[in-house]
Amino acid sequence: HCMAKTLCIGGSVMETLKEVDFHGVVLRVVRGDLTESDVDAIVNAANSYLRHGGGVAGAIVRRGGLIIQEESDRIGFVPVGSAALTGGGRLRARHVIHAVGPMWGEGDEENKLRKAVRSVLALADREGFSSISMPAISAGIFGFPKKRCAEIIVGETAGFLREGSTSLKSISFCLMDAGIIDFFVEELGLLEGR
Repeated sequence: HCMAKTLCIGGSVMETLKEVDFHGVVLRVVRGDLTESDVDAIVNAANSYLRHGGGVAGAIVRRGGLIIQEESDRIGFVPVGSAALTGGGRLRARHVIHAVGPMWGEGDEENKLRKAVRSVLALADREGFSSISMPAISAGIFGFPKKRCAEIIVGETAGFLREGSTSLKSISFCLMDAGIIDFFVEELGLLEGR
């Protein structure tokens, strides 16, 4: 059985750890499997060649089907800081936004991560999406420091929402790594009452 605030879908549990209403948009930190998110679009932490082999990207293609890789191949190269859109294949999410974050050590990583987050939100808004679910872009195999990653992703999201109206009604930060969840919860806490 499921407790309040916990969504059980097909045996997998999505647990909301923190929820904040910010400028009319619900921001959530969710512990769970991104590929199980029932949203308009999930965000994939992709590489520039959209080769979805490992990490979150590999899981998305395994769950959603090769169609996602095939659509990605047709898109081709996506520069760091940019985002591209494909369908969701067999995923619950109707679409996948492939965001290319920086690899730690390549230079100007903070600005590149800011740009990637902005690209995701602008694309979602342009497409008229109301709900998206996003991982900790660049914090996995790309090695971005976790605390700073949470600060930038939540900070850029808040900045985007402050700038005016958007089609987005809910943005979830969907995380599995216990080592980063607390940083996202903390950052959302700082937005309360702002």
